Amino acid sequence: MKPRPPSAPGSDDAWQLRVHPARTGPDAPVLVYLPGLHGDWTLVGPFRAALAGRATFAEITYARTLSASLADYAQAVIGLLRGHGLEGGWLLAESFGSQVAWAMLAEPASGFAVEGVILAGGFVRYSPPGLVRFGQRVLTRMPAARLQRGLRLYARAVQLLRHRSRAFTADLEEFLARRTEPDKLAAAHRLGLIAAADWRPLVRRLRRPVFHLAGFFDPIVPPWPVRRWLRRHCPGFGGARLIGAADHNVLSSAPRPAVARVLAWLGAHHIP
Repeated sequence: MKPRPPSAPGSDDAWQLRVHPARTGPDAPVLVYLPGLHGDWTLVGPFRAALAGRATFAEITYARTLSASLADYAQAVIGLLRGHGLEGGWLLAESFGSQVAWAMLAEPASGFAVEGVILAGGFVRYSPPGLVRFGQRVLTRMPAARLQRGLRLYARAVQLLRHRSRAFTADLEEFLARRTEPDKLAAAHRLGLIAAADWRPLVRRLRRPVFHLAGFFDPIVPPWPVRRWLRRHCPGFGGARLIGAADHNVLSSAPRPAVARVLAWLGAHHIP
């Protein structure tokens, strides 16, 4: 089914979908972006711009829920995609988004055919889970104003080091504006989901293509243990790429190399 034009965002507290149709025709691959802990599309703008319409790009924003399970996340994402006429495609799973991707694959007869998974700083089982629990406690107790100050320093460093466009500057401002107290608590809840999840049994049986993309400077999810485990245990593992100039947010910190690698993987496996 041909996707409709880009959808408009709704309430900040609702599940949201924006779709940017491919410019290369109806047979172009579909790429579904599942964001990391921040939960929205505000950091993926450089990747989207570098993609330049060569795939249908669907961007998810998670609801600020404090009760949803990963299965609930998966069902909500699948419902959004199906409601927009998207019946299958690849998952581009960033950090926490990898946990949503595995949950989507665990859904029986979901109605959305996952053709493959590309992990962008993603993982199967975070180790040690106690570190995530500690981060959850810290984030829960931290005042939103203090978090905002730290994130503003991060945003300034990003602008200084990456020399992004005005459009990305606007995205960074939206990223900061969305980091409210309810948003912070929702992120803390996601950390709890990470700590409790163990997708190793599922991934050991997975034969659909799985790729791993990561930045060299990634202390949050060090890439080497992830790819080593995938290489040894995942039947569908198809390869990995480490981008030397990138950090944990590999899609934004190195958008052109990331797009080139993602399109190469899609081109080798996509069936129109």
